[in-house]
Amino acid sequence: MRAARLCVAKVGDVRVRWSRRLPSVPSSVTIIREPDGRYYASFVVNIEPAPLPVVRRDAGIDLGLATFATIAATDETTESVPNPRFLRRKERALGRAQRALSRKAKGSANRAKARRRVAVLHRKVRETRLDHAHKTALRLVRENQTVHVEELSIVGMARTRLAKSVYDAGWGQFLRVLEEKANRYGRRITRVGRWFPSTRLCSACGVVSDRKPLQVREWACSCGHVHDRDINAARNILAAGLAESLNACGADVSPESVPAAGVESGTVPRRRMSGAEGIPVAAGGEEVNGV
Repeated sequence: MRAARLCVAKVGDVRVRWSRRLPSVPSSVTIIREPDGRYYASFVVNIEPAPLPVVRRDAGIDLGLATFATIAATDETTESVPNPRFLRRKERALGRAQRALSRKAKGSANRAKARRRVAVLHRKVRETRLDHAHKTALRLVRENQTVHVEELSIVGMARTRLAKSVYDAGWGQFLRVLEEKANRYGRRITRVGRWFPSTRLCSACGVVSDRKPLQVREWACSCGHVHDRDINAARNILAAGLAESLNACGADVSPESVPAAGVESGTVPRRRMSGAEGIPVAAGGEEVNGV
């Protein structure tokens, strides 16, 4: 787009290049300087919801590393979105740029140039990952009325040897963008609990099998069905999300509350000494037998 000017308080007119038209009159603007030397103007605007026409299609999504997302829909179709691995593709170039940066003298102009080269490569990785998340999320929101996803412990998985691959996939960013677009276009997002055995549960007979290592991509159930690991998980997430949606429409989600038992099995009462006698007693005053 053609260059224009933006009037900033206490700065004056600044030449800008618009990336898109503003949907409404902005209430404020923030000037951001990125490590690669670029400046961005971030506007706060009001965006009105734009509900999409209702579609009779729901989808369950299983996020992974071998494939970024495996989608199973209520119309019996399945789809696999490949994992682009944006950081892995730029890893060699980043390594060369960072080695060149380490050889430059601190405080020199050459070091500043090398630092900007590293920042540019990181910016390209960040922007391509965000663009992929926006395009994938928008397509899912347009094609499905409700999208069911699994609640992931990303922080926990980032403590394993797969940390770089987990962060490179950008699951958290994708889920955030998916929820934002669903709220804007009148769609629903439901989350399935992280302890739901989506991988081990047979989508045909409902039997829960043993744990499967990550290298096992296909497994056979005792009922005779051979499952692809990701497709089976996506189908189970879809079924669990549909069941949760039915509960949310009026069925009893949980039983009525009942008074707690006096002594619950599996708990160890906290012991303290009863003074001069030295008899260990529980917190409620009862004697505790044994050590």
